[in-house]
Amino acid sequence: MPMAVDSLQSSKQVCVVGAGPSGLISARELLKEGHSVVVLEQNHDLGGQWLYQDADATATVHSSVYASLRVNAPRTSMEFTDFMFTPVEGRDARNFPCHRELFLYLKDFARCFGLTELIRFNTEVVHVGLATPTHKWIVRSRDRRTDGGEFAEEIFDAVVVATGPFSLPRLPKIRGMEEWKRKQLHCHVYRIPDPFQDEVVVVVGGSISGPEIALELVHVAKEVHISTKNVEIPEKLVKPVAKHAHLHWHQEIELLCEDGTVVFADGSSVVADTILYCTGYSYSFPFLDTKGIIHVDENRIGPLYEHTFPPSLAPSLSFVGIPNKFIIFRFLESQARWIAQVLSGKRKLPSADELMKAIEEVERHQKLEEPKNFIQLAAELLEVMASLPSNNS
Repeated sequence: MPMAVDSLQSSKQVCVVGAGPSGLISARELLKEGHSVVVLEQNHDLGGQWLYQDADATATVHSSVYASLRVNAPRTSMEFTDFMFTPVEGRDARNFPCHRELFLYLKDFARCFGLTELIRFNTEVVHVGLATPTHKWIVRSRDRRTDGGEFAEEIFDAVVVATGPFSLPRLPKIRGMEEWKRKQLHCHVYRIPDPFQDEVVVVVGGSISGPEIALELVHVAKEVHISTKNVEIPEKLVKPVAKHAHLHWHQEIELLCEDGTVVFADGSSVVADTILYCTGYSYSFPFLDTKGIIHVDENRIGPLYEHTFPPSLAPSLSFVGIPNKFIIFRFLESQARWIAQVLSGKRKLPSADELMKAIEEVERHQKLEEPKNFIQLAAELLEVMASLPSNNS
């Protein structure tokens, strides 16, 4: 599909890191603004999280998608504005389709807008750093197709980081965890229930993946025990626990014993074969070198203005898809369009000082207010992006 380009705008050489939903929409919006785009992707195909990869306990994989996973939001929230996620004949037509259907949608999207030819597959980004005094970016990458891995180094005007927040498993800190010698896994490498046949499995985590995987395991495991932070059984688990005699709910794990015993905070215990942690993911950008300007820890990366621009490095460095509480494609699209238009000069950012003041004000309010749900957060971010001034206004 040809895209109209405003030739009067400033064109930049831009590197997009990652070819998942965030990277693909970033590439599309950058192209629309007339920028020259290269997308670096470590896997053999596009899709990011939605590129299903087989895994086991020792596997190093990017995707966390398990075989039975279905999209947990309706199609309309998983589509871009000008490319509808409509059912395709012969494929999964459900409103909450399987993961492969979303992967195929992304393939169709990339093909439609000519994005596939911009992607260098099997290319791992190992270093992104500022090239002083030019204020451009050095991007060093490695070809993963060979054992030695040939390295390449390039200079770009701007870098968009679109690697997503769901590839580095986060584990809880539990007393006795290191001494517990039986199987401990994170759901990042869970794919199918078969390996847990006739086992006693403790599933840790009550968000989305924990209950989903627990309900899948009840069909093969001897017993499934799900442990959550709740003091009382979560409402969504009441009916499943009542339905399955070998599915049990417990409070948090208090202690792991060498003999395989798992002791819960409510005083109950069980001897388990496996503990499966469904405890989320940590932010990780091991390739990014900003000399301490950007700080990354388990739950936060900052300072970032509206989860997108680091004030002192904007707009040449930006992030798409950082909020990890929701995945709404039109939010990713708004972020990508904002970045592309700031880089082309069509829209303007406040000064670095003003950006920092805005970040500090948001953090101050967050300490005083009740946490917002993901719908409120997404709506507020979309409103902010829409209200920012452009050079045409």
